[in-house]
Amino acid sequence: MPPNVLSIAFGLTGLGEAWNAATRVLAIGAVAPNVICVLAAGVWLVLVAWYASQGLGQLLRDLRDTVQGPFVSIAVIVPMLLAGVLARYAFTPGRVLVVIFLALTIALGAYFTGQWIVGDMSPDAAHPGYFVPTVAGGFLGATAAAEVHLRALAWASFGVGVFCWALLGATILSRLMFRSALPAPLVPTLAIEAAPPAVAGIAYFAVTGGATSFVAYGLGGYAVFMALVQLRFIPLYVRLRFSPGLWAFTFSYATVATDALLWIDITRPSARTAYAVLILVLITGLVAAIATRTLIAIWRGELLSARG
Repeated sequence: MPPNVLSIAFGLTGLGEAWNAATRVLAIGAVAPNVICVLAAGVWLVLVAWYASQGLGQLLRDLRDTVQGPFVSIAVIVPMLLAGVLARYAFTPGRVLVVIFLALTIALGAYFTGQWIVGDMSPDAAHPGYFVPTVAGGFLGATAAAEVHLRALAWASFGVGVFCWALLGATILSRLMFRSALPAPLVPTLAIEAAPPAVAGIAYFAVTGGATSFVAYGLGGYAVFMALVQLRFIPLYVRLRFSPGLWAFTFSYATVATDALLWIDITRPSARTAYAVLILVLITGLVAAIATRTLIAIWRGELLSARG
């Protein structure tokens, strides 16, 4: 089991967060997002148990793998987000779990940063999945910490996300622009390029209580820009065959949907209900389609034989 299969739980968690953001605009209650988050937690447990069954040796090999390694971080990022959801109903246990998994997220991010510095890295090894351990981990950690009222910790985690985004963003974009094209199995990671400004915007709203400062507008503008960049990748996407790597689309686009829903809630446009319904239908349809194709692959015993 390669660690990118953990993206299944990541995508479901992202969908739950999008539905939760929609509750601020639509009168739909918290049942649907909670059910999705419970499903994500169950899937996470199954996948982590499956991954752990391969033994410590496989984990150590994956941590040194320049392609699959970054996705190992998903194993600790997902429960950190779900702990933030838990804190709405059981504050103390949720808070404790957020702190534990945020610490693990930062520790893994530090490991990968050190490994990439001292390792024998090829420029062609880099791909947008490198954002996951530190950029996504930092911003999502800020959101989770804000959920449990740890404001100073949230800002510290936000800082990790900002500075790692600044350092990695240029490197990854340079690799994508001026080196050889990504191999087909890694093409879905191009969707991750849309995620950093969206998760940064979500985190900023979480830490500031929804402040619409120049920082928020700047992050929002860049999120729109990177969403438009995705349109150019559609010819690449439509040629893809099914593989577990397609789950890279789910969390990335779910964060864009969540960020958009938060902006709708804050700015309150006249057609906000229609906008929110459209966004929710599109992101749910995308995740449902990929989930259905995944279940078919599992039924046929083809999940890990599909390589993109």
